[in-house]
Amino acid sequence: MSAIHEFSDFAREPAVRGFLHEPSTPNGDALVLTHGAGANSSSRLLTALGGEFAAAGFLVLRCDLPFRQARAFGPPFPALAGRDREGLRRAAETLQARAPRRIFLGGHSYGGRQATMLAAEQPGLAAGLLLLSYPLHPPRKPADLRTAHFPQLKTPALFVHGSRDPFGSTAEMRSALSLLPGRHTLLEIEGAGHELLGKKPDSDLPARIVQAFQQFFPAE
Repeated sequence: MSAIHEFSDFAREPAVRGFLHEPSTPNGDALVLTHGAGANSSSRLLTALGGEFAAAGFLVLRCDLPFRQARAFGPPFPALAGRDREGLRRAAETLQARAPRRIFLGGHSYGGRQATMLAAEQPGLAAGLLLLSYPLHPPRKPADLRTAHFPQLKTPALFVHGSRDPFGSTAEMRSALSLLPGRHTLLEIEGAGHELLGKKPDSDLPARIVQAFQQFFPAE
């Protein structure tokens, strides 16, 4: 069984705050998981994934981005997105001393988008990305694509996307991913919406995502 405990690092700004899943049998790899614009690190999806990845040997930090640390509710401010990316970078930094091998970045929706932008800005920061429900465009606004940085994103990336996600159809996602110069793949979840995880507590989705992740990023 993996151990879960609250984690914080206030040594430098922005602070890192969240929950650390420590595997009973570490594989040497670590994963940072961040949340969407309307959630926090305790979301059902992140909590389930944290446990599943830890069971597979990963050290997992699911953390609150700076905007969520500043206020418990409400969306992020676009003008401060750079600070959220810095918070994500700091989270990865805190795990480097604890995980001797690879550091991966992951996030749901807004958190995943910030992870891609950070990886495009700093290509060597992460060994790979796990992107859950990437918000390709706002609902009902397919022309407002969030792909300007995609041609600079060389970090390998696994995208997990629901077939009923209003932030982008599967066809739209496949078209957008053709802009990526780095290795990538798309795991489509049939019938899932933007939240991905259904209401049934026995959903096998977390296990499916971990399996796809391990196949895409095999142990070195």
